Amino acid sequence: MELKLVNVQGQDAGILNVNEAVFGREYNEALVHQVVTAFLANARSGNNKQKTRSEISRSTKKPWNQKGTGRARSGTASSPIWRGGARAFPASPEENFTHKVNRKMYRAGIASILSKLVLDGRLVVTNELNIDTPKTKSFVSALDNMALSNDTVLVVVDELTENVFYASRNLPTVLVLEAHQIDPYTLLRCNKVVFTQKAIELVQEQYS
Repeated sequence: MELKLVNVQGQDAGILNVNEAVFGREYNEALVHQVVTAFLANARSGNNKQKTRSEISRSTKKPWNQKGTGRARSGTASSPIWRGGARAFPASPEENFTHKVNRKMYRAGIASILSKLVLDGRLVVTNELNIDTPKTKSFVSALDNMALSNDTVLVVVDELTENVFYASRNLPTVLVLEAHQIDPYTLLRCNKVVFTQKAIELVQEQYS
């Protein structure tokens, strides 16, 4: 399978042969949904705390007699059905939200997303990303040349250089990652994804 290469001036830079198993796979929506859901769930942490019945600061005395009052039975004021009582199933910081996804499924999901990006014309491959100075203007100029300045852009490089880091960090619609850092959610969230040629080679090694 062939992908067109462009340079930072927006000019054609040749053709790159890529693995069809990674960039030409049939899109599996159910698998992608499962992989993205698992990724987001695994990023969650328990940050909510509610009190159990043992943690409520109330008297443990029975509020009234079991019989003879005409009122409903009640054993403790910390009951979940009472105002100010505990929660029956309280949230805890130790709650585990993780979903298990097999490595083979995860790789197939990433490959399916990359193939969809190619099919939709949302993936751009550049031969190299040379930024001479660590200035935002230089990075914006490169995006303009590749007709990407009006989109949310994910830039994937083989190694994040200091110039690229400093030139891109002030752009709110641009995210730069190294090839080993890509994830299914970020790939789908951005309108356009730019890979350097070396990053494509690393991704093929990892997901083929």
